[in-house]
Amino acid sequence: MRHAKKGRKLNRTSSHRKALLSNLACSLVIHKSIRTTDAKAKELRPFAERLVSYAKKNDLHGRRLIQKNIKGQLSKRVANILIHDIAPAYSDRNGGYIRIIKLDNRKNDNAPVSIIEFVDLKTSIDENTEDSKKTNSKTKNSKDTVSE
Repeated sequence: MRHAKKGRKLNRTSSHRKALLSNLACSLVIHKSIRTTDAKAKELRPFAERLVSYAKKNDLHGRRLIQKNIKGQLSKRVANILIHDIAPAYSDRNGGYIRIIKLDNRKNDNAPVSIIEFVDLKTSIDENTEDSKKTNSKTKNSKDTVSE
């Protein structure tokens, strides 16, 4: 009996599981939404939400904890995206940063597939990019008038 043994093994060794979660979290942060199997998505959710919580602290220790959990060359890039883009959008939310949307089964092996994505992130990021575009266009127009 598996009493008090939380988490799924995903039919992998411990090091392979850690690398898998790190790579999935990296892809989720960069692309904001990924498609994977249900079991992997359910394991990824607490892992990635913990990274967002570290990023919300906005200090050196949080950055180092993110880089410790994200392996490889992209750890600094992922930490920067989490701290500067994603964490400010969730400053007033206590947990529940990620949602899992179940899809049909995969055609090849009939595995249940789902989409895992950040909750309410696209609208806030789109607003930030629109604001920055407006300010950039205003500064470009003001430079043109000054140079004339």
